[in-house]
Amino acid sequence: MTPEAFNTLFSIGIGFALAGALVNGYQALAQRPAGFGLLQDGVAPKTFAAVPFLVFAAPFIIMRNTLRGMRVESRRVEFVMMATLIAGFWSMMSGTFFLMTLRAAGVLA
Repeated sequence: MTPEAFNTLFSIGIGFALAGALVNGYQALAQRPAGFGLLQDGVAPKTFAAVPFLVFAAPFIIMRNTLRGMRVESRRVEFVMMATLIAGFWSMMSGTFFLMTLRAAGVLA
């Protein structure tokens, strides 16, 4: 496995882990699951605070909603695959940003 491929897989894993930690932390504090409905409160400070949270939590929310929809609504495999690719790419991007931030802060070498 090339170093670039390993770095990409590591970024995807870190992105999904970060998303899962954020969503589970939110659920523990708010006693309700996180979702994109956080943006439906109109123009309010908590709506603006939800944007950065959802940027990093979105891969987990997308996959949770997709897998739940697959079981409940019997969604087609093509839709599930497309949602998985979107969540994976989003996870790779957020994981890459998170790792770059840790490197810039001097936490990672």
